[in-house]
Amino acid sequence: MRMLVDLAQNQGEKFVSLADIAERQNISKKYLEQIVPMLSKAGLIRTNRGNRGGYMLNVPADKCSVGDILRATEGSLAPVACLEYGENTCPRKDECITLYVWDDFFRLTNEYFDGITLQNIIEHK
Repeated sequence: MRMLVDLAQNQGEKFVSLADIAERQNISKKYLEQIVPMLSKAGLIRTNRGNRGGYMLNVPADKCSVGDILRATEGSLAPVACLEYGENTCPRKDECITLYVWDDFFRLTNEYFDGITLQNIIEHK
């Protein structure tokens, strides 16, 4: 998330190098290299190779939510496996008396994280 906030704050009209992000954020460049493919595959960043290469947000900071970032890097936010693809996939849905708890938790978690954008984080300071 800090990588994407850094991009939002520093990219302007140019691509930003991983080395610069790593230095500013005190994050290992090797770690950033591991998450770049996930963020790129999700369409959150774009890359440019070569002399003026680097990374840039692919979506405006006010349209990129924490939920988008977490789903891109962590996968589903579902607290239990049966909610990963929707409660209807749970083989015990008809007899599981706790499903509503996890379903509500999942819904609230998604609403919370989807309600915070990179722009909100930048402005929060």
